[in-house]
Amino acid sequence: MAVSFCTLLVLITLFACVSHLVLLHKSERSSQNRVMDTFFISHGSPMLSIDDSLPARHFLKSWQKKIFTPRPKSILVISGHWETSVPTVNVISGPHNTIYDFYGFPKPMYQLKYPAPGAPHLAKRVKELLTEAGFKHVMEDNARGLDHGAWVPLMLMYPEADIPICQLSIQTNQDGTYHYKMGKALAPLRDEGVLIIGSGSATHNLRALQFNDVSAVPWALNFDTWLKESLIDGRHEDVNHYMVKAPRAEMAHPRPDHLYPLHVALGATGENADAELIHHSWSMGSLSYASYRFSTAW
Repeated sequence: MAVSFCTLLVLITLFACVSHLVLLHKSERSSQNRVMDTFFISHGSPMLSIDDSLPARHFLKSWQKKIFTPRPKSILVISGHWETSVPTVNVISGPHNTIYDFYGFPKPMYQLKYPAPGAPHLAKRVKELLTEAGFKHVMEDNARGLDHGAWVPLMLMYPEADIPICQLSIQTNQDGTYHYKMGKALAPLRDEGVLIIGSGSATHNLRALQFNDVSAVPWALNFDTWLKESLIDGRHEDVNHYMVKAPRAEMAHPRPDHLYPLHVALGATGENADAELIHHSWSMGSLSYASYRFSTAW
């Protein structure tokens, strides 16, 4: 029986559509089945949001094409800018508010917004995992938006602002081992399509910044090098006890808030983690933008 040209064209179009849907489904299944790597991002200065002269800005803008191509189902951010007495998750159902937790910067920075959707189901899952791991008191915050430790890097990494996000706080009254264990408790999220990002800074002493932007000062370089070597060599216990193991630790981190996110991201990958330095640059003499990927060693 003869088949008209129009009928043949319709059949070819239908076949192409079905094939595309099958490939898309396979791609989505592959992404969902992937064990996610975890990351520590040094977000440095809030100027990262607008200053194109910062190499770290271009590194983050290349994220989806060059650094991490799988699309996460949701993102959990542990930021050095949210401190609480006990672990706390923000449980947001709609779009996040943008928190401008910095002062005296150029006006355009206060006009930026990152209205990514909240991830209430992820927040509940984080609370469940932490509770099961022995963290007795885990709180929920139903109002908090995204602080600049979250939204500044994310607006460069995922500018579409269409991936659900949850934030988890740090506890500066605890130590590195505590936050490493927190990360270990969250490890199952890596099998659930969740991208875990610790956002802080490899070195963070705001009183020691050099505004003439000189090359890295010795104490910052010494700590930064020690951190890199300890991570790549798998010396997690040394990293957990950095205050007594690292050179010039008190100078590099007068407060622990910007390093604890690293402990969580590292702990989520565990003892067999492979650490990779994925970006390294300096700003203002002592602010390291060293960023790391942690993947499971097989």
